Amino acid sequence: MPALTNFYSVPLPVGTAVQAKVYASYVEIWHEGKCVARHERCYSRRQKVLDLEHYLEVLSRKPGALAGSTPLAQWRAQGRWPASYDRLWEALKQRQGKQEGTRAMIEVLQLGSKHGYSQLQEAVEKALAMGCFDVGAVRLLVESANLEPRRTGEVVELGRLASYDRPQPKLGDYDELLRNWQPGKGVLQ
Repeated sequence: MPALTNFYSVPLPVGTAVQAKVYASYVEIWHEGKCVARHERCYSRRQKVLDLEHYLEVLSRKPGALAGSTPLAQWRAQGRWPASYDRLWEALKQRQGKQEGTRAMIEVLQLGSKHGYSQLQEAVEKALAMGCFDVGAVRLLVESANLEPRRTGEVVELGRLASYDRPQPKLGDYDELLRNWQPGKGVLQ
């Protein structure tokens, strides 16, 4: 999406009509009454301001394009791509192959757009520390961070329910059945 002389990425299909609102420090891109993207304003001319998050869906279909992509290079330059992501990506490629490993890394990044990238980075670092190189492990760690901690069980007085207590059954009578069993016939007598 060109805003004046620069291009800003949006998470919409190519050719979609949008409206750009240019402010002093940022640019918002609107579509059908909703803000779909917000970028820091670039004061240089003929620049591409790209957000990797806007390309994740497309990259999941073409994972080979991630490594050399401009949005990834911009995330690295902005410090949004920590070293732990590279370690996980490399481990995923070693386990699953280059194509599927990269696709798995894109799936990990999609968790960040849903749960937040600081939470994702923490989960990736925990997974690496535990030796887990799997999308499922990272997903579990990210999603479990939002769960309420378990409360300890409370002691409940049974009161009137105690009248339903019964003694444990005696199993000696079943041993008697085994003594009368004949293996060749498969029947009890």
